[in-house]
Amino acid sequence: MEADLSGFNIDAPRWDQCTFLGRVKHFFSITDPRTVLVPERELDWAKMMVEKSRMGAVPPGTQVEQLLYAKKLYDSAFHPDTGEKMNIIGRMSFQVPGGMIITGFMLQFYRTMPAVVFWQWVNQSFNALVNYTNRNAASPTSVRQMALSYFTATTTAVATAVGMNMLTKRAPPLVGRWVPFAAVAAANCVNIPMMRQQELIQGICVKDRNQNEFGHSRRAAAIGITQVVISRITMAAPGMILLPVLMEQLEKLQFMKKVKVLHAPLQVMLCGCFELPVSYLEPKLQDTIRAKHGELVPYVYFNKGL
Repeated sequence: MEADLSGFNIDAPRWDQCTFLGRVKHFFSITDPRTVLVPERELDWAKMMVEKSRMGAVPPGTQVEQLLYAKKLYDSAFHPDTGEKMNIIGRMSFQVPGGMIITGFMLQFYRTMPAVVFWQWVNQSFNALVNYTNRNAASPTSVRQMALSYFTATTTAVATAVGMNMLTKRAPPLVGRWVPFAAVAAANCVNIPMMRQQELIQGICVKDRNQNEFGHSRRAAAIGITQVVISRITMAAPGMILLPVLMEQLEKLQFMKKVKVLHAPLQVMLCGCFELPVSYLEPKLQDTIRAKHGELVPYVYFNKGL
């Protein structure tokens, strides 16, 4: 029996986004690393199916499961604003394998100055490509701004790593293993505000629950960017703080001393919308919202970004 797709909305969330578990399932789906291996022709098919579904022109015999799979591929590979196919390395679905490899090598090759400089540069180059690929088309970032952000973040990361390496030469070996995390944290504190400085200057769009726009808020931008910085550092912390402790103990084993070539692969393997009260907004924007809606809109919503 042919499925009835008359009321099917392909852009509606598959899981309840008001619950934590629903949001986790949603992001697990669009960041699934397996989608990186999907052939180009299948991605093009997915885009075609999504566009036809939006127009209400789904081919006869199409099943709901096919549309859901097409939407998963579309969300993983195509830019949400422009609809353009994103480069593989910059996709969020490449974050797990790409991040594992780079983090593993940063943690393994931290002893010599050339290795520290090289892997910090690789990491910041990867971050810059991800930021460019996932840029907000509604608030475009200039090439000059991206280049300045990339240069500043790379310089900060390298300077932090090199400086701390020199300071920790006489410290216990474990302290030296934590230097890459300090460099990554310092770079994030500089890179993200630099990359998104236009949002701090012009503000970001705030909306109600029904996606009705109220205006732009610089305070919301500052809160969002601060949260992104904290979340990026927090996400990096478990692997970059706990893993060195584990590796420090493993490398003392006789077996590990004999097979040093396995240290780097093992390290790689082991790595593995915000709500804001209206009272937090600028006074002028608060007055605008209350003039139109009174006290019916206690909260506004904004996209804090990646």
